Amino acid sequence: MTLHVLEKLAATNPDCEIWWDSSPLVYESWKKGVLASAPAAKKADWEAQLTRLFDPATIDAEGRMGFGGVTTNPPLSLQAIQNDPDFWMQEIRRIAAENPQDDVEGIYWKTYLEVVRQSALMILPVYDASNGRYGYLSGQVDPRFVTDFDLMLAQGLQLAALGRNVMVKIPGSAEGYRVIEELTARGISTNNTTSFTVPQYVECMNAVSRGLERARAAGVDLSRWRSVITHMSARLGNVGDLKVQADLRGISLTPEEILHGEMAVLKRAYWHGKATGHPSKMLQCSMRVTDEGEGGNASSWHISKIAGGDFVYTCPPGYIAQLMQAEDRLPEFEASAIDEDAPAEVIEKLRQLPYFRQAYDFDGMLPAEFSRFAAFAATANEFAAATRRTVDFVARALESARSQAA
Repeated sequence: MTLHVLEKLAATNPDCEIWWDSSPLVYESWKKGVLASAPAAKKADWEAQLTRLFDPATIDAEGRMGFGGVTTNPPLSLQAIQNDPDFWMQEIRRIAAENPQDDVEGIYWKTYLEVVRQSALMILPVYDASNGRYGYLSGQVDPRFVTDFDLMLAQGLQLAALGRNVMVKIPGSAEGYRVIEELTARGISTNNTTSFTVPQYVECMNAVSRGLERARAAGVDLSRWRSVITHMSARLGNVGDLKVQADLRGISLTPEEILHGEMAVLKRAYWHGKATGHPSKMLQCSMRVTDEGEGGNASSWHISKIAGGDFVYTCPPGYIAQLMQAEDRLPEFEASAIDEDAPAEVIEKLRQLPYFRQAYDFDGMLPAEFSRFAAFAATANEFAAATRRTVDFVARALESARSQAA
């Protein structure tokens, strides 16, 4: 049996988890596309690997899959809708007929809830077979309202009610951490998203700890509760102000130095959690592959530099395909990588930039500043734009239904 690249990564720590970063509703069509372009010599191995990672028949019969869980958000759910537009057109029309009092926004939200519900149902046998250790599906509150505590709490409770294996995804704003505390106090599992910095991760751990204390005092069942904290690694270095601030100061940063900085932030949060015995698990996302092409080298520091840690790695379809294309040119994973520090001179160089100090220093930001941090603002805007596209899809479905009825 030939192991998938991600199976090799998982072998570096028995508590490491590989998750699928998209709706499971799109997995089969994505798998077919990957296999259609597979080199002839690899096709059989790749098919076996991708089947081990996610196979509906095995999930239903044995409650087992290679992925530990699934993360989704409104943009990823839009992909699921676009993957089968005829089906979802009909679903939107059904939802609208059942909820005539709702406007387009209301129908959109109910449609998103339905995507989450159906996706969670697909992997529920894994959750049940593992007694809640695996098989969670993250559903996210609306990314257009990242500072609205009341709305995020209400939506979080709606998401949690969809299924016992739904984990609620909440942004790393000051208001978001208040929501995480409230949900944790009710025994609801959470995923902290739109998060990039050590101050955010520490604030999340503190919110979770407060919520757990309240839950225990109230006698809430926590036997199947989980918390993960997402590090949006490549977004930290590439969609915020790091490069801009470096240019303004005449500081030249190499891609490797940026990667060192991204991983240093994650490792600092990881080791803080270990030192304090915190139950939340760090989740690595927004990974990239550096590939020189055939005959050249390939790497993905976003996973290789933290190999050996008990992380969750949530991997989008495109990233998995890139790893597979480069698998013969990727270096072997070293389980000791998690113990390696970034070069001191690189951290010293990066700390000349206010943006990096905000991300790396324990006191780099106050909670009120989280939603203004450049990577947070850029990512929230991107996710909000994708949400608006989903709302527009719903609007067009309703317009089409009215046109046909006329």
